[in-house]
Amino acid sequence: MTWTGGCQCGAVRYEFAGEPLALYACHCIECRRQSASAFGMSFVVPRAGFRLTKGKTTVWTRRADSGRHVHCFFCPNCGSRLWHEREGVSEAVTIKAGSLDEPVDMARAIHIWTSRKLPGMTIPEGVVQFPQEPV
Repeated sequence: MTWTGGCQCGAVRYEFAGEPLALYACHCIECRRQSASAFGMSFVVPRAGFRLTKGKTTVWTRRADSGRHVHCFFCPNCGSRLWHEREGVSEAVTIKAGSLDEPVDMARAIHIWTSRKLPGMTIPEGVVQFPQEPV
């Protein structure tokens, strides 16, 4: 299967061919801030199938709770966050799921950092969840 996506203004496009490794709904403070929402959606894919097909990105780097650096790629024109690359994890790319052209199935999402979820946020019963980041 081939997945495609891009930024809001259309200046940056990417594609991924293959099967995703995981879909996370992350409730950590950083993901809430970057998404300006109740949680961030991260679609983890093998790097081998991922490629930029149009435009150029800008990178901003931050330190995660783990102490590792996270390189955050976004469109320099509209500012849309598109994907992350974690320091020390060269085999995977984390696509921001909201930037995909086709919606993801949230029924398969693994909820992480549930210890930091917003008050009143309900996690569906029976889904895989972790109070922090899984090891």
